[in-house]
Formats: sequence, C-alpha cells, structure tokens
Amino acid sequence: MKYIDFKNIEYLKYGNEKQIKSYNILTNINIFNILKEYTPVLVGTIPIDIDINTSDLDIICEVRDFVGFIYVLKQNFSGYDDFKVDCHAENIVVCNFKAQEIEIEIYASKENVDKANGYRHMLVEYRIMNLLGKDFKNNIIKLKEDGMKTEPAFAKLLKLDGNPYDELLLFEKYLDEDIINHFKRLERI
Repeated sequence: MKYIDFKNIEYLKYGNEKQIKSYNILTNINIFNILKEYTPVLVGTIPIDIDINTSDLDIICEVRDFVGFIYVLKQNFSGYDDFKVDCHAENIVVCNFKAQEIEIEIYASKENVDKANGYRHMLVEYRIMNLLGKDFKNNIIKLKEDGMKTEPAFAKLLKLDGNPYDELLLFEKYLDEDIINHFKRLERI
C-alpha cells in the first residue's frame, strides 16, 4: 500500500486533476497556515480519490478556544461566497464557504484530529480500497454517484450490519489478511 502523509497536503499536488486543483485552492487561500495552531487536516473523499462532482473539501481542526477560532474564521474567510459559521452543541463549530467554486467545510471540535471520526474513516477507507483493488474503489464511486454517502457505500459493499459509521471503524483493528478474507467470503455468498 502506498503510504500518504495525509497531514501534509503536499501529496495533493501529485494527484489527480481535482486533487491538484484542491491543492492550488487551499494554498492560494493560505488556509492551512492560517489555521496551523488548530492542527488542520484535510479529510474525506478528495484525499483518497473517491470524490464525485459535488464533493467538498473537508478540514477538521482541534480547538480549545472557540471564541478565538471563530474570530480567525471571520477575519480570514468571511469575504468568500456562502460564508457561514454555525455552533453545534457546546464544543463544535462548523464553517462553510466557497473558494473558486469548491465548497470548503471546516469542522472544529476539542477532539484530537488523530481521534476524529472523519480522519479515522478516511484512513480505514483508504486501506480497504488499497487491499481490495480498483473494482472495489470504482463500485464505491458508482454508489456515491447514485446518491449514497461514503460510509454507507462501504458498508453496503462489505455487507456490514448496524451503523455504517461505527461498523467501518471496527476495521481499524483488522489485519490486512482479515480484510481480504472478509471480502473473499462475501464474494462466495
């Protein structure tokens, strides 16, 4: 499996057309430097190349001072199209705006980015796709194009029961051969 340091967006400039475009947008608006004290990480479908036309750029951040964080967001991004900041629960902030026709969503919580579900899901999905190959990846993209969200698409192809978001995280503990064998058993059913 090709190792990618998803915490450094440099990998995007060597990727597909949308990844290169995303890299250029993110560097042009200087978002990772502006948010560096909040440990920003790009997560979701674009980094792992299963995005569709409507996919956005999802950035997660670890925040302790939400008032200060919101101030930074407003000072730096309020001039962009469709800018909005919403506070969810006590310690969650979501900011959305468009830059060069791509929606950017910043999700901030007190949670360490390594432990954030968005980051963990992306790593598991990347690993599974690398183990199960191009046909599996293409089937995920097809389900997404048909309107399914990413985690439910994985759950459908892996025939997972229960909450797809929780079930997918169980694969973090699996050995590579366990994931391959799980999928091989499904193909025989």
